[in-house]
Amino acid sequence: MLTNGGVKARKRQFDSQDLADDRAEQAVATLRSAARRSTMPAERGGLSPRIATYLETAKLPSPCLVVDVDMVGQHYAGLVRALPDAAVFYAVKANPAHEVVKRLAAAGSNFDTASLGEIDLCLGHGVAPERISYGNTIKKQSDIAAAYARGIRLFAFDSEEELTKLAQAAPGSKVFCRILVDCAGAEWPLSRKFGCEPDMAADLLARAHQLGLDAYGVSFHVGSQQTDLTQYDTAIAQAADLFKAVDAKGVRLRMVNVGGGFPSRYRTDVPPISSYGRAIRDALKRHFGANTPELIVEPGRYIVGDAGVIASEVVLVSHKGGADQRRWVYLDVGKFHGLAETMDEAIKYRVLTPHDGTETMPVVLAGPTCDSADILYEKTDYRLPKALKAGDRVLILSTGAYTTTYSSVAFNGMPPLASVCI
Repeated sequence: MLTNGGVKARKRQFDSQDLADDRAEQAVATLRSAARRSTMPAERGGLSPRIATYLETAKLPSPCLVVDVDMVGQHYAGLVRALPDAAVFYAVKANPAHEVVKRLAAAGSNFDTASLGEIDLCLGHGVAPERISYGNTIKKQSDIAAAYARGIRLFAFDSEEELTKLAQAAPGSKVFCRILVDCAGAEWPLSRKFGCEPDMAADLLARAHQLGLDAYGVSFHVGSQQTDLTQYDTAIAQAADLFKAVDAKGVRLRMVNVGGGFPSRYRTDVPPISSYGRAIRDALKRHFGANTPELIVEPGRYIVGDAGVIASEVVLVSHKGGADQRRWVYLDVGKFHGLAETMDEAIKYRVLTPHDGTETMPVVLAGPTCDSADILYEKTDYRLPKALKAGDRVLILSTGAYTTTYSSVAFNGMPPLASVCI
């Protein structure tokens, strides 16, 4: 039985909770209003109208990624229009959500996979094995054999040992060799971890033919979030030279895989997908003439990046003192919740807040974990509203790619990034 003092204390507790709930609802309502005022068209990286409407009534955990699957389908269709002669192999690693794979499978996409798990995901959605590529150049021989047993017949490689494994575990399969190319102009450059020098590739492809494999072609990747269209021309020129070198060895290649690199819209504008299609088509004609090879593209970021928004909450706003007057804004999402591409501040996401349009000040953006690496932006000039405070909800735009797949299982006991597809 509660005393009068206990009743008053319990009432204060309920009143305090009601006040907190009211403030949270006000913050969400203000953010929704700001989201509705976002004027940038969705196809240029603005907030998807479907997501904006969904946020009006949805009760979501925080942080949470919301993906507009209709926009995924629209981006796929846009790429097909830009490169009508290409076979599109969606890079599953960008976002393997069941709803995304299902929509793309129904639209006719093929799939670039990096593991048996991704292969089984696609097969589970009724994708025929001939529409799947095992594009990882680093595979266990047992996994190659398992993929082969599932009907997969298209494999990537970039080394002699990998080629030997393929010959033993996937006899007669189509294989393509990945070459090293320059990634200048990419916001997320790729290292020398994947690919080999073109001279080595010529020898390896000739060796593939000797081993009874189908030496199908060559692949490259000019870097993720590539904004320099001339890089495709340079890489395709290398591929054309490689075709000639392999032909001189008595082996005829038939395919060029230009990888991905097609961008999402972050803080700076990017060329439209039609410009990428034109650049690739022109380069193929320039360097191959009338003998244009089969073309494969492996988009990931372009297909799903702009289709996703992370709804997050401000955990803390603080000052450090001293000469640096910037405020530190800590969000409940960080490097370990899927924003790994902020490493070296490479990918610079846009942020919507409930106070957009008011006075701003420079900030450092960081995540919530007890790890000093969990800082999103400290060197890049980010400015957020001076009125921003703990409890405010924010939206991080164009986060549909490489977020849920980078999210840790439970670092610091915090749950991984939640996700919903609409």
